[in-house]
Amino acid sequence: MAAVGGVNMLGPAVLPPAMSFTNISVSESPTLGTDTRGCENGALMDSFGIFLQGLLAMMAFSILMLKRFREPKHERRPWRIWFLDTSKQAIGMLFIHFANVYLSDLTEEDPCSLYLINFLLDASLGMLLIYAGVRAVSAIVEWRQWESLRFGEYGEPVQCTAWLGQCILYILIMMFEKVLIMLVLLIPQWKKLALLNPIQNPDLELAIVMLIVPFFVNALMFWVVDNFLMKKHRTKAKLEEREEDSRGNSKVRYRRALSHDDSESEGFSIH
Repeated sequence: MAAVGGVNMLGPAVLPPAMSFTNISVSESPTLGTDTRGCENGALMDSFGIFLQGLLAMMAFSILMLKRFREPKHERRPWRIWFLDTSKQAIGMLFIHFANVYLSDLTEEDPCSLYLINFLLDASLGMLLIYAGVRAVSAIVEWRQWESLRFGEYGEPVQCTAWLGQCILYILIMMFEKVLIMLVLLIPQWKKLALLNPIQNPDLELAIVMLIVPFFVNALMFWVVDNFLMKKHRTKAKLEEREEDSRGNSKVRYRRALSHDDSESEGFSIH
């Protein structure tokens, strides 16, 4: 009986390994649940990310080509002028894009979500800052009468120095915009927004952040910014009309003056 009792006493002693197995399974589950990050650092510039960026660039370029064909025929820019206008915008957007990629990789959080926040701020608040910057620079250029720095005007024949000067001005505007957006991102609430649960599939999250959302937003952004850069080109036609009107008025005044002098001479000859 003692042996049987000993055997019965040994029975419960087998349970601790089962308990340890359950403990191991429970302890492993949180480690699997915590690793839900979609994008990793460097994912924006890997082969798949570069492919998506190149595809987005071609799609954005096609949008600008579509915009040119949508312009009225009497206002449609020649291909050379269109290329000079759009190249300035392309260089500025490349600067903003790579600045966002660099800033997104500086954090330990999900870089895709931070890139999306940067991009949406550039497309909303940044659009207003770009518009204000272009208007301010254009006002200074008109005040100083720097004809080669008027956006959209490159001289006849076309001068590369005029394009270079306008491109530098536009990049400075984009740098000013990006610095202000970086100051806005210092608000702690943006970091909390970036900590939202990301998409678990890294390729899907990268496609949404780098291609799908930017395509629709850039379609509007490129269209509007191109109108900003064309605005001085349109006002040039208005200025030419005003100059023609002023010249016509001056001729009328000159004729009136002559007629007045002639009348005086006629009056002098009568006397």
